[in-house]
Amino acid sequence: MMRVLVLGVSLLFLSSSVEAQTDTDRRLQRASQVFSEIMAAPDKGIPSDLLERAHCVVIVPGMLKGAFVVGAQYGKGFAFCRSSRGIGWSNPAAVRMEGGSVGFQIGGQETDIIMLVMNPRGMDRLMTSRFTIGGDASAAAGPVGRTTQAQTDAMMTAELLTWSRSRGLFAGISLNGATLRPAEQDNKDLYGRELNTRQVLTTRLPTPESARPLLAQLSRFSFTTSGPTEADRQIQQQQ
Repeated sequence: MMRVLVLGVSLLFLSSSVEAQTDTDRRLQRASQVFSEIMAAPDKGIPSDLLERAHCVVIVPGMLKGAFVVGAQYGKGFAFCRSSRGIGWSNPAAVRMEGGSVGFQIGGQETDIIMLVMNPRGMDRLMTSRFTIGGDASAAAGPVGRTTQAQTDAMMTAELLTWSRSRGLFAGISLNGATLRPAEQDNKDLYGRELNTRQVLTTRLPTPESARPLLAQLSRFSFTTSGPTEADRQIQQQQ
């Protein structure tokens, strides 16, 4: 009887541990996998010099796009910004991305999205309650390869650079018209209370265990900026 009781308690503990991993945790794991796979092929990934200059990174794994006459897109992901005086990255802020298109489309597909925020103005946009890519924030399709020697004016001035990966193909993509906003319930899963993007990116919070692999990947593939970022200045003002 005692052995049966011990076994029952062990199974209950195991079941609770599995349930403790939320959809948000699994999405973070998927985002880490997506970023790692893309950066594993330097000639076909995000140019390293752009990643080194980026103020923030947004990763939306498995964005769904389906349509019957009218298209629709929806996905959830995470935003990270430079922190600690340019050394390392902030905790992830959960975001949701929505967009639409009109045209004769039948079928659906799943696409991984990566965005780089290239300047402080773009970071400010990211921290608002909602912004439209290409409307509120200027955006351009990002280049692919080791470096960006052939930079265009759009790339040089864009607040956002955007890429997608679908069926193994990674390429720059236009996301004009899509909207990005906080996913406060997902932030609650990670931090125990509902927080918007600005609060997560500018507040010192315990790092979720499920975020550590992706933070390690970001640190591995990008150097640090010099001097405090805008997020750091806001943290200092709060202290």
